[in-house]
Amino acid sequence: MTTLSTTDIQRLADFATEIRVATLRQFGTLGFGHIGGAMSIVDLLAVLYGEVMNIDPQNPHWEDRDWLVLSKGHAGPALYSTLALKGYFSLEMLDTLNKPGTKLPSHADRNLTPGVDMTTGSLGQGISTGLGVAWGNRLDGRSNYVYIILGDGESQEGQIWEGALFGGNAQLANCIVFVDYNRQQLDGYVDQINPLGDLVAKWEAFGWHTQEVDGHNIAEIHSSILKAKAVQDRSSVIILQTVKGKGCNFAEGIEFNHHMRFDQAQIDGAIAALKGVN
Repeated sequence: MTTLSTTDIQRLADFATEIRVATLRQFGTLGFGHIGGAMSIVDLLAVLYGEVMNIDPQNPHWEDRDWLVLSKGHAGPALYSTLALKGYFSLEMLDTLNKPGTKLPSHADRNLTPGVDMTTGSLGQGISTGLGVAWGNRLDGRSNYVYIILGDGESQEGQIWEGALFGGNAQLANCIVFVDYNRQQLDGYVDQINPLGDLVAKWEAFGWHTQEVDGHNIAEIHSSILKAKAVQDRSSVIILQTVKGKGCNFAEGIEFNHHMRFDQAQIDGAIAALKGVN
């Protein structure tokens, strides 16, 4: 991996827009969904799947692939869009989101969706399974990486900090954790419900190499991953300062945007705004 060029940054920004548009179209087939937390991780997904991860869409179970564990499994629609755009399955399949017989359930399921590496959605558990995969890969002598995406509301759960303790002690250089710090959860603002305090200091106290970056800045996300990979004696965590609902003009900045209802006109308007259409 090398530093991104201006052309690379634009390519990944365009990919992020494609992911957002495809995700909004998915939600539009239902008229409701976990739109806030899906949209806030799109720029990270664009960097991971568009530049960083070693994957083969034609062989989703390739043993030496990099893994993505979306612990906040309700953000699955953003991951589904990313996987479809990378060729794991057809874009038409996105129209089946959360419908009877679908392979795209509301929360990520490795037994249903090609390219989904871990079943998630019971919040807090993704860090345990992801660290277990990283530990097993290291024991097997594999050089692949495991990337884990946590939510900030999820970070109020005790299992996250048990994982942080284990990960800090295990010094898993082949694992990078991301915290989607959009400061909102199901019931409102994190700081009004159960404040997390200084997340950088917390993770550092558990022995992790810790960074904090703008989670919507392509170059900063990529640079932070490069820095994390350069650290070989610790597990790494990157705290992403994000905006819940980012890029969706009817959800961004709204307090209760964790799970919303909306109509097709709102979806069409949001897509037009992303495409720069007046």
